[in-house]
Amino acid sequence: MKVLNINYFLFLIFPFLGMISCESNFKEVQKMGLSEFTPSGEADTINLKYTDSGRITAILISPKMMDYSAVEFPFTEFPDGIDLTLYDANGKRTFVKSNYASSYKGTDLIDLQGNVRISNENGDLLVTEQLYFDQKNEWFFTQKKFKFTSPKGVTNGQGIDFSKDFKKVNSQKISAEIDKSE
Repeated sequence: MKVLNINYFLFLIFPFLGMISCESNFKEVQKMGLSEFTPSGEADTINLKYTDSGRITAILISPKMMDYSAVEFPFTEFPDGIDLTLYDANGKRTFVKSNYASSYKGTDLIDLQGNVRISNENGDLLVTEQLYFDQKNEWFFTQKKFKFTSPKGVTNGQGIDFSKDFKKVNSQKISAEIDKSE
């Protein structure tokens, strides 16, 4: 009877051990299918000037840039943030700062994250945690909470989109304090 119990025990334990070893091999096979996600290029302390017809349209300053142009959905990452100055046709400036940014090739979208601050020479300032910039249409938008301060007052809300010069603004879920003295 004891021999039968030992054989029965061995009969049960070997398939279990086989499954454990297969699981280990399966995980190794899965790892082989993963591609390395490494940048195809890196740059430190960049200062890029973008021009159009001889006129500067933007200046981008960042401590680090990583280029992922060899991946399926290419993008450029700025892991330590950006300091961006945008110029309109009349030379008026809009200033953008964030702790992190990524620019997606083919979509003309820039994703700005972490203490995003956008201001202009008129004294307008918008602060939020995430903001997207559509480069083609020169349009900013977010669904995150924001604080917009202008010489006329302060607006808080969640969800906003606006032109880079703040001339066109569409906001959602807002509360505001406005100076009526003007």
